[in-house]
This record gives sequence, C-alpha cells and structure tokens, in this order.
Amino acid sequence: MTLRPHSASVLSGRRRWAALAVLGAAVLLLAIDGTVLSLAVPALTADLGPTAEQVLWIGDIYSLALAGLLVLMGNLADRLGRKRVLLLGSVGFGLASLVAAFSTSAEMLIAARLLLGAAGATLMPSTLSLIRNMFPDDAERTRAIAIWSMAFGAGSAIGPLIGGFLLEHFWWGSVFLINVPVMVLVVASGIVLLPESRHPEPGRFDAVSAGLSMVAVVPVVYAITHIVGSGLTPLIAGCVVVGAGSGVLFVRRQRRLPNPMLDVDLFRRPAFSGAVAANVVAIFALSGLLFFFSQYLQFARGFSPLQAGMAELPSTIASVVVVALIGFLLRRLGRGRAIALGLAMAGTGLALIAIAESADAYVWLGLCLALIGFGIGLASTLTGDAIISAAPADRAGAVSAITETAQELGVVLGIAVLGSFLSARYRNNVSASIPDGIDPGVGAQVRDSLGSALNVLEPGSALAEAARAAFVAAMQSTTVVAAVLTFGAVVIAWRLIPSHRASDGR
Repeated sequence: MTLRPHSASVLSGRRRWAALAVLGAAVLLLAIDGTVLSLAVPALTADLGPTAEQVLWIGDIYSLALAGLLVLMGNLADRLGRKRVLLLGSVGFGLASLVAAFSTSAEMLIAARLLLGAAGATLMPSTLSLIRNMFPDDAERTRAIAIWSMAFGAGSAIGPLIGGFLLEHFWWGSVFLINVPVMVLVVASGIVLLPESRHPEPGRFDAVSAGLSMVAVVPVVYAITHIVGSGLTPLIAGCVVVGAGSGVLFVRRQRRLPNPMLDVDLFRRPAFSGAVAANVVAIFALSGLLFFFSQYLQFARGFSPLQAGMAELPSTIASVVVVALIGFLLRRLGRGRAIALGLAMAGTGLALIAIAESADAYVWLGLCLALIGFGIGLASTLTGDAIISAAPADRAGAVSAITETAQELGVVLGIAVLGSFLSARYRNNVSASIPDGIDPGVGAQVRDSLGSALNVLEPGSALAEAARAAFVAAMQSTTVVAAVLTFGAVVIAWRLIPSHRASDGR
C-alpha cells in the first residue's frame, strides 16, 4: 500500500468523525491496558512465580518505555507519516499483547510489557497529531479533543470493570488478549478512514537528540516510581542527576539545530507553558485519587473489584457531558478562564470528597466524583487543545508528545507523591492503635498498609476497625492536599493562559 500525504481538510465531515472514532478506540484501549494489570498481579504471580523485583519490573517497564519513547515516536510520526506510524504501532501492540497473554515466565512477560510500552508510544502522539491535521477548524478540533480525552478517561475508569470481570471468569492473560481484536479493528478501519500527513521537509534525523530525549525522561520516571519504597538511595539520586543533566543538554542542542526534534522555545510562551503545567497538575490529582480511591472502596467500604469499578463511573459519565458543553463554556469564558473553572470544580470536588469519605451513603461520593470528572475533563481537554494548537501542523507529532509526556509524568507523580503521603499518614494514624503485646510480624503488617492489615487481622476486630479508620483519615488528608495543589493550578491557568472569546468558540 502506498502512503502519501493528504490534505486532511478535504475530508468530508462524516469521514473525519468516523476517523476520530478509530483514534478514540486506540486511546481507549491504551487507557484500559494501563489500569488492568494491577488487578492481574496476584493471579500471574501464582502462575509465573516472579520475584518481588520482577513484579516491580512487570509494572514499571511499560511506563518507562512509554514515557521515554514519546518524543522520539512523535518526531518519527512527523517524518514517516502519522497514519503509517499509528498502524505499525497498532500491529505491534496487538502482537505484543499476544506474547504477554501467553507468557510462560516472568522474563517473557517483562519483555512483552516493554514491547507494549514501545508500541503505545507510537500510538499516543500519532492520535493527537492526526486530530490536529484532520480538524483544521478550531471549534471542531476542540470538540474532537474533548472526545479523545473522554475516550482516555473512560478507558481508565472501565479498566477495573473489564479486568475484574475477566479475572473472575478467565485466566490472567485474558486482560492482555482483549487488546488483539480491538487493534485488528483499528488497523482495518484505519487503513480506510485515516488520512496520511507528515512534515514535508523534516530535515536530517538527529540520533543524538533522540538519545538525549530518552535519557532525560526514563531515569526521572524510574526515580519517581521507586523513591517511595526505596527512599533517596544513591541509585535514585543518580537517576535524577542523569535525567536532569540530559534534559539540559537536550534543550541546548534543540536551540542550536536548524530543524530541532522539539521546538523548546514554545515553553517561553506563557500560554503554552501554563497549559502544560496545568495539565500535569490536573492528571496528578486525578491519577493519585483514583489510585488510592479504589483501595478505599474495597478495603474501607467492602466493595468487590467490580463494584468499586462501577462506583467510579460517575467521573466518566460527567466527562461525557464536557463534550456537549465545552463550546458554550469557551464562548462565554475563553480558554484560560474555562480551564481555571474546570480545575476549580475538580479542586472543590476533591475538598468535598474528603468530607464524603466518612459518610455512610455512597451517593455523596458519587456526586463528588461527578464534579471531579467534569472539572478534570474540561481542563485536560482545553490544555491539550492549547498545547497542540500552539504548533504548526507539520510539527504536530512532536508537540503532541509533550501532552502525552506531561500526562505520564502527572500519573507517576500523582501515584508516587500522593501515595507516599497517604502511606505515611496511615502509618502515623494506625501506630497509636496497635497494642504493645501484639506479635511483631502482625504489627508490621498492620503498619504496612490497610490491605496487609486486613489479611492478618480477624474481620470485625477492634484493630481491624481502627486500621480502617486510620486509612479513611489518611485518605481525607491526602484528598485535601490534592485539592490544594489543584487550586494552585487554577491560579496558573487564570494568570498565564489567555481567555480571548470569539464566535467560533475559541
């Protein structure tokens, strides 16, 4: 098949929106794939017998590969063609999913997860850059990105639902096997529906910049994900130094090149840098909340994994409403104020959820989740729109990678920082309830986490109830911290991102 550039603007409206459905399916699956593994860890551990270190690598290698390769793959998409890279990545993702599903050893599963992360890095920037080129109209593009964001959020929310159902009925490999038919659909429909686009004069490929982009991101992501459990070890400190040093060298090199891999001068624009910062904080707060909120629903409220997944659906449903209202809000408020409004709603929802977590009725939690889902959906859609709209269409892949990298950093920071704060607060709260004469092994399990405590304590015992109360109190403190950080992002959006209002919704 010969792929050649097309002018995306000549696509009919029906074909553009059908093509968007293909891109939405791809990103939906990626989001699901990022959430189902944690549910499958107990089953695959029993089957494959990995060491504790191998379990960490099974989880980490996907994020490390994905985050480290995003900028490179976005640049390659601009050069080779976004449709071509997306389709090749989809095939690779499907094949890697087959390897992961039928892995017979921990080493084989780690290798498969590495391939999944690499393939995922080709998909993410390609989807956004294709949207940038398929929807030249500003208002249409904003709605398209809202639908893209909704697909990503929906995948994160329904991942536990799908994973819980599959693990109740099939073996652990089924959580990877579901990727295959979706990717077959994406490839088959993408060949017909997606237009090709690429940079007409990309210049010479710079292998040094490609290497620096990976070395700048991967060690930092590794340090963030491991500092909670390991503390500031020499390895963690070395990763931070290497990543920061490589980042400085990368920026300096980009400023000297006539055709840089990434136009770092975009960060000098307050609207662009403000959108990136607001996006990181929004994803930081949401990913951190969802990470420990599932534990709260299952351990503190006694929900099953399937019930917990359903309980989190109000945030997804609210994000659907964003698609209908985003044009109206842009016309009335302008981009900066609309982003600030979304973040303020999310911050308010986080503050209220700290109160609702101690309430008996779930309905209050559901209302808070809906407020958070709408606010984060509005903010993340418009920040993503601001980021890719700042770039010329021929550089859309590289700049789209900034959005994805910001989201990945927001996820790992949210889980690491808020997760460590939650753990510290829990241990501090529960320590006062542990009697002096308790078995040291049991005491250590109780202090470790609520899940560990409930595994060694009698159901309904005084200490089990005290551990639940300690976790709820820690959860409340953590959501307050997330709320404060989110309100900080409100200030960033309000002050840095312009709020020009126009008849087209911009």
